[in-house]
Amino acid sequence: MPKPDLASPFDIVAITASAGGVGALSTVLAALPKSFPAPVMVVQHLDPNHRSMLAEIMDRNSALHAVQADEGVQIEPGTVYIAPPDRHMLVGIDGRVRMTTGQRVHFVRPSADILFESVAKAYGRGALAVVLTGSGSDGADGVRAVKEAGGSVIVQDPESSQFPSMPSAAVATGMADHVVPLEEVGNTIVRLLDREGIHG
Repeated sequence: MPKPDLASPFDIVAITASAGGVGALSTVLAALPKSFPAPVMVVQHLDPNHRSMLAEIMDRNSALHAVQADEGVQIEPGTVYIAPPDRHMLVGIDGRVRMTTGQRVHFVRPSADILFESVAKAYGRGALAVVLTGSGSDGADGVRAVKEAGGSVIVQDPESSQFPSMPSAAVATGMADHVVPLEEVGNTIVRLLDREGIHG
């Protein structure tokens, strides 16, 4: 089990987005400072037939280092790990990335539910899940898992979402701790993790 970071109540941030997600992710990640004290795991629904440039795009638009995740990598604070196309991304209880080509969940792979459920199991109350714009309901079951494990949930206000289905499904669970417009999502993440002044 990962050791808790005494400087922050959260040890990991897991973010999901689908349709409209590239712009939303850019906005959120741009708000996170270089000294961000937790790893960030990202599931963005991608075309499985094309090489993804998402990691390169996010790396340019964020103070954090963004990479496409690989099997077995030990996750580190201040790094953004992006699920590759057509593979589910999980985090093991050893804090390492795990990949699977298991069955699609809600017709998608990678699935936010798979990621969220894994961080709930590995990090418990140290898990922070974030649901952004997208079609469908991926992430809603994972949000329940995070809350049941004692973690917390931020959802982009569906009214500020280019595609409101995913955030609406997350809100409908009744498990969202914070429902905020896109422009406030990043600042809300920082505020929740900022116990020791990470802006310094």
